[in-house]
Amino acid sequence: MTETSVSILGCGWLGFPLAKALVSAGYRVRGSTTSSEKLSMLEQGGIEPYLITLNPTLKESANASFFSSEIMVINIPPGRKRENVESFYTTQIREILSQQPTERLIFISSTSVYPDCNQEVQETDSLALRAADKTLKASGKALLMAEDLVRNYSPQATIVRFCGLMGPDRHPGRFLAGRKLPSSGQAPINFIHLGDCIAILKLIVQEEKWGELFNACADSHPTKEKFYTLAAEKLALDPPKFSAEATPSYKKVNNDKLKQHLGYTFIFPDPTQAL
Repeated sequence: MTETSVSILGCGWLGFPLAKALVSAGYRVRGSTTSSEKLSMLEQGGIEPYLITLNPTLKESANASFFSSEIMVINIPPGRKRENVESFYTTQIREILSQQPTERLIFISSTSVYPDCNQEVQETDSLALRAADKTLKASGKALLMAEDLVRNYSPQATIVRFCGLMGPDRHPGRFLAGRKLPSSGQAPINFIHLGDCIAILKLIVQEEKWGELFNACADSHPTKEKFYTLAAEKLALDPPKFSAEATPSYKKVNNDKLKQHLGYTFIFPDPTQAL
């Protein structure tokens, strides 16, 4: 039996451990990086290395084999600080799709597609909220546009909207330590640990859950004040100070569909456990 091939466009903080997990599960994995220094690291992990840069179009034309895999994971986020991020990012996605990759796609998106609407949000809410809300950040708008492009390219594309990412080299204790913030500390947080990210994506591949849209977020949503205070204390850093007067502005990401459709149980259902 031949190995199923998977290409992962973007082998960084999330993509590299995902690639290694899929190699361990018996998949043939092709992985891309924008840094020539990281090619040997990929190779040592059992991953076929490719140097691919989208700026916003492809610099190289000799990467046909990378785009020939049976499954492809698109894992390149929009640059939050980039000017014209919507135009730049959608050009990148169009460029990827112009290479005519497999229709079995996983697109890594984000819950930043939902504005702070002071309510729980589900997968079907983004379209209504997008039409009604004018405060959505440019990176969120760029992701929604990219999701549309991917979905129009392939009805088999599965989109995973991850919430705040935590794990090795991303400890939330450093995010807000020592800061005095004008926002309320009573808003619920939305986080997911890297271990759960990898397990969810691996399960989608193994169970062939194509044509789906999932929110990926831990079960529990402690308040910002509780979570970031504990996170800072874990690193012996000064906790942030939130405004007692500010009105909470938030969204609470619902993960019911993910758990029901994948039969998934979180490794870290409470983000405070992962600190």
